[in-house]
Amino acid sequence: MRYITPYILEDLGSKMVFISGPRQVGKTTLAKGILSDHFPSGRYLDWDLDEDRQDILKKRWDRDDRLLIFDELHKFPKWKTWIKGIYDVSHPSHAFLITGSARLDIYRRGGDSLMGRYHPWRLHPFTLDELPNGIAPKEGFQRLMALGGFPEPFLAGDERAARRWRRERFDRVLREDIRDLESIRNIQLLGLFVDLLRQRVGGLVTLSNIATDLQISPKTAKVWLDVLERMYLLFTVRPYTKSLPRAVLKPPKVYFFDNGDVLAGEGERFENLVATSLLKRLHFLEDRDGYRYELRYLRDKEGREIDFVIIKENRIEELIEAKWSDDEISKSLLYYTERLEPEKATQITAQLRRPYSQGRIRVTDPLSYFHPDFFVNPPF
Repeated sequence: MRYITPYILEDLGSKMVFISGPRQVGKTTLAKGILSDHFPSGRYLDWDLDEDRQDILKKRWDRDDRLLIFDELHKFPKWKTWIKGIYDVSHPSHAFLITGSARLDIYRRGGDSLMGRYHPWRLHPFTLDELPNGIAPKEGFQRLMALGGFPEPFLAGDERAARRWRRERFDRVLREDIRDLESIRNIQLLGLFVDLLRQRVGGLVTLSNIATDLQISPKTAKVWLDVLERMYLLFTVRPYTKSLPRAVLKPPKVYFFDNGDVLAGEGERFENLVATSLLKRLHFLEDRDGYRYELRYLRDKEGREIDFVIIKENRIEELIEAKWSDDEISKSLLYYTERLEPEKATQITAQLRRPYSQGRIRVTDPLSYFHPDFFVNPPF
């Protein structure tokens, strides 16, 4: 059972449920598990399968199917209008679960809105907060660093198999998903764009520089970055500037949902792991409680930088610095903690001998900060 399963079951009693997330993160397995374990009857329909697609278009399923699952329905150009009509007529008789490997919310443009008819949930790869049974935290951390958290390579525990899986997944996302949903012709050049981003994880990404390297326009680079975000291949962390007058608008940072995608050293891979784990928490809290959370970074003109700033409803909750081996508190974290007075300030150090506190700052290791109880008994 994945971490969002009980919440999805609760929401299915009142509205449609949309599950989005990266390709091969486990959405189909989750949906089929909900059908087999919790519904006496139902139907799973995959838009990518010819027979199922015809049944979807002709609305062929049994009236006794209590749960209807539509997988990859967003690839149907008129999916929103179609599912709205089905739901408005049939929701007393059926529960509806819709899954997709793209951000379903951005495809609600035009026509009647689905607002008020569904609850969205975003499924993320495994993290230290959510490890499968039988995998200890230390082993889980090693696998997350080397293999990433996607179920197939993570569970297999084999680096060679993980590399092959990753190459195939990249190819399918770039050549199939983006082809189906976006009007990008030069897929080969887009692949080079992704490779350049994989080398820049954790650093400020100046799109104009990448555009020059690839001989494309900065506007095209921005469009491509947005597309890759919508496909759940990567995500951006933007600067936080509101409270500090000396802070300046900076380029975004880029992180990948698959930790194995990072083409850099251990420090960058660890920062990427922290970023994905934090985003998973914030998406969960947003989807469960409806509050608005943001993951930002902070940097001023003097170069003082904080890796991550957690913001809830425009208020800073926590400053977080990620370090691979340095157990001395970051000077930037000391500086901003004193001036911004956040509720919490934390430095997460991968190779830390012993956690400690200094003033308002907690220095801890990833196994202590990220723990399996978070989704079972969320602290908020």
